[in-house]
Order: sequence, then C-alpha cells, then structure tokens
Amino acid sequence: MLIDSHCHLDFPDFADELDAIVARASEAGIGRIVTISTRVRRLGALLDIAARFPNVYCSVGTHPHQADEEDGIAADELIELTRHPKVVALGEAGLDYFYEHGSRQAQERGFRAHIQAARATGLPLVIHTREADEDCGRILQDEMAKGSFRAVLHCYTGGRELAMKAIDMGLSISFTGILTFKKSQALRDLAAELPADRIMVETDSPYLAPGKFRGKRNEPSYVVEVAKVLAETRGVSLQEISRQTTENFFRLFSKVPALEAAA
Repeated sequence: MLIDSHCHLDFPDFADELDAIVARASEAGIGRIVTISTRVRRLGALLDIAARFPNVYCSVGTHPHQADEEDGIAADELIELTRHPKVVALGEAGLDYFYEHGSRQAQERGFRAHIQAARATGLPLVIHTREADEDCGRILQDEMAKGSFRAVLHCYTGGRELAMKAIDMGLSISFTGILTFKKSQALRDLAAELPADRIMVETDSPYLAPGKFRGKRNEPSYVVEVAKVLAETRGVSLQEISRQTTENFFRLFSKVPALEAAA
C-alpha cells in the first residue's frame, strides 16, 4: 500500500472525472489520499470531496500564493476548523520566493500563524518552500524554540542544508514526480541520504507528473512511479519503500485512521 500525502482534488483539472480518479488510485493500491488546502475560505469544497470518498482526507490552510488574499487569518480560526474529523493537517503554508504572488511579509505572517495552529493542535503542518531556504530555515528554528510542532516539507526541491535543518528539528521530507526527472540527480542524492523514518511520497497532482507521464495531467495513482524511483535511489525494494513511507505517513498524519479502522 502507498499513500498520496499531497494532491489537489478540488482543482478544476479533476472536476469531470473525480470518481474515476479516486477509483484508479484505489486500484493502484493507494490506501489514503490527502487533498491539500490552498485557501482557507474554500475549505468547504475540500470537505465536500472528503465526504464523498472514505479514503480521502484534507487539510486547511493558505498557500503562500494567496498570502495577501487571506492575510490576517488567525491561528485560532485555523484551530477551530481542524475540529472537523476529515481535517487532518494544517497548510499548505510557507514561503514562495520564485513566483512571489504573495508579499514576503504576508507569507511570513501566514506561515507563523499556521505553525502556531500546528503546535496547538498537534496536527502536522504541510510546508511549501521554494527559493526561500534561508528564510524558511530561520522561521522554523525561531518557531521551534517557542515549542515543538510537527511538519513535512512537501515537494522538496530545496538544498541539503535546509533539509538537514528540518531533519534535525524532527521534521519530514516528501518527494514528488520531480524526483524522477533526469535533471534531478542532486535531489536523488539527497533522497538517498535522508533517514528512512522521515521520507514520504506524494503527487502534488494535477501538477508534476512523473517522468513516465511527463506532459500529462498528474493524478494520485501515479504516486507509484515516485515510489519506484525513491526505492531505486535508496537501493531497496518497492515493497520496502511502500511499507516505510506508509508507516511514516500514519505516524505523522496520526489523525488519519489506519485501514483496519476505516469506516
């Protein structure tokens, strides 16, 4: 069994065949799917999707691209929204200095509010960081000094220094189809080095289809391709990577019921 720990089932790319996409994931052995929030104000759409499928869960949060749009959403509001049984994480929140659709000041305010909510609830924070290693590391260390919290750096493409800072703080690292790209040898080298109990896989679909499907819309069933390359990179079997990343997922996303306890 594998888990797609990060996708966006509410995006328009999936609207016409959502039932088929979730069915294909189940047929491919994907036991759980987490559809990740990018706007707190659109949480209702995620909850509707999660209600339709027993194996789908969601997060609540503001993507850094929407940091100005949702500037000022307080940790207390995020905490309240996590009371829903299908909301199993905070985020995605963080810093994106590549596009900078949200101002850096609003991104940091939002990032810290989400960390505060993660600390208060014990739920994991899904962190988006792109071209912002130094500031991301600074904020994480600053906030960790105020009290521990759990988090995963999703779709990791940053440098080794930030990754190791995150590992030292007890955080996890998740990989997407980018790991399979020919140009991603440095990322594969990092993936081979990380502790086995801190790695996860995801699709970030509908984006970043793995090499086998490059140029096509991504979907949760394709997480198998990410796992295959991660297994090869680490010199273990696909079965072992599936076991380890799934175990890591359930330990971090502890609000998600194991298959035996699923409704």
